Amino acid sequence: MPRYFGQPKHRHGSEPTAAVLLVNLGTPDAPTKRAVRRYLAQFLADPRIVELPRWLWRLVLHGVILRIRPAHSAALYAKIWTPEGSPLQTGTAALAAKLQAALRAQRPGPILVRHAMRYGNPGIGPVLRELAANGARRVLVVPLFPQYSGTTTASVSDAVGAEFATWRWTPELRFVTDYHAEARYIEALARSVEAHWQRHGRAQRLLLSYHGIPEKYFRAGDPYFCQCQATARRLRERLDLSEDEVIVAFQSRVGRAAWLKPYTEATLDALPAEGIKHVQVLCPGFPVDCLETLEEIAIRNHARFLHAGGERFEYIPALNSGDDHVGALTELILRQAQGWPEFDPGWDAARTSAQQNAARSRYERLRDG
Repeated sequence: MPRYFGQPKHRHGSEPTAAVLLVNLGTPDAPTKRAVRRYLAQFLADPRIVELPRWLWRLVLHGVILRIRPAHSAALYAKIWTPEGSPLQTGTAALAAKLQAALRAQRPGPILVRHAMRYGNPGIGPVLRELAANGARRVLVVPLFPQYSGTTTASVSDAVGAEFATWRWTPELRFVTDYHAEARYIEALARSVEAHWQRHGRAQRLLLSYHGIPEKYFRAGDPYFCQCQATARRLRERLDLSEDEVIVAFQSRVGRAAWLKPYTEATLDALPAEGIKHVQVLCPGFPVDCLETLEEIAIRNHARFLHAGGERFEYIPALNSGDDHVGALTELILRQAQGWPEFDPGWDAARTSAQQNAARSRYERLRDG
């Protein structure tokens, strides 16, 4: 018979809480070959990432990729690792802490904010169980992927569902699928660009580089490409730039199959020959800085552009835990959680406590009956 996770120490009449779970992609625990191999084995085993027959992909993954790639990736992670750890890990934790403070300032009810990683630590399952142990009966999941893709957002949904499939008492669940066109998100991006302009002036081109996905996923119905274009269009209009001044491209291509085009690397290779010697790069699909922004863009593609004849290359950091980002996500969360009592501006601690005490007394009478 199946065994389900339960809470045998649950106190009837105890105060329920609501929870917000931020989920980012993930990171190895250390910039070492062993840690990176463990992380890649989990990441690349996800059928949402690589849509090949499982038997075939397992042969390739364990026979080739996990023998070669961990050492190379570990060296890349070492370039961006900080004394505090992975920038993605520390940045996401800082964002969660600031969101907790922002929600506490605006809503008096019991609301917990936590973060988890789809791959690596802290895992989605352990964090959800910690929330349950703290009384969370309502959970809002916010994947930190502004543009929806089956490779990211849907994979988070898979992991949350798989975890709850093992629970005896599942909470009420809400899930944010994307926020690519949210006005506050676009405004936060625009302000980050404008702040950079104030310090460094404007470049000839603003390059918006998104993580790529295989082209066949888009042709099969994944909306990611369209949502990236929609974000770019809204940002361009907010910044009052012409279509010629903004370039959309896609990075992080792996393998020989066609991915979304144009490719960021090829774009940067070509621009100097067209007379574009000064570019600024923003990555709107990455809310928190990570390997793909700090190493691939700010280091490797920076050098690539200069080698191709460019003169100035500037990376505009991700929104991270900045006030504009926190404000945008706070607004999104408050709207998504409407109707939950813990998010009611008029939540009354004394009244709630009295209701819980009454419920506890009824239970004890029934139990002792």
